[in-house]
Amino acid sequence: MASRGLLLMGQCMPCIKQNASKIRIRRMQLDKNLNMYFKKDEFYFAHDPQKVCKTGDVVLIRELPERLTRLITHAVEKVVYPLGDITDPLTGKKVVVGQYREDIEMANQLFGKSAKAFDYDKAPPRGRLEGTKDFTHGETYIKYHEDGKDQPFAV
Repeated sequence: MASRGLLLMGQCMPCIKQNASKIRIRRMQLDKNLNMYFKKDEFYFAHDPQKVCKTGDVVLIRELPERLTRLITHAVEKVVYPLGDITDPLTGKKVVVGQYREDIEMANQLFGKSAKAFDYDKAPPRGRLEGTKDFTHGETYIKYHEDGKDQPFAV
């Protein structure tokens, strides 16, 4: 299979494969009877030996010149947007709810900053809560039955 150089953007999902990540590509498909578009998800396994992407990250994947295995057909190029830090794709500015962070900082300078206000500059990067509240780093596995035990990494 010749490499077409096709780049796809998708979201990383939990995966049980070693050295691979499961990527969801969401496309819109036209229903000609209703003349409306509906979401259609396609899943690809991308080669990711360094585990660059975590669950929830938006990543860019490229088709491999030849398949590594029966399932792994793509490779992770880069993480475009990590989960948690929302960036406007047009301007490249960081966003909080519906406002740019710099607009919020400018309003804080004009009217005074609240004592309870969150400081984004001092906030640690993603990964600080691994093992306590963030379980995206853990090895996932398929849950075959309900046994009453807590199974935080089951898919």
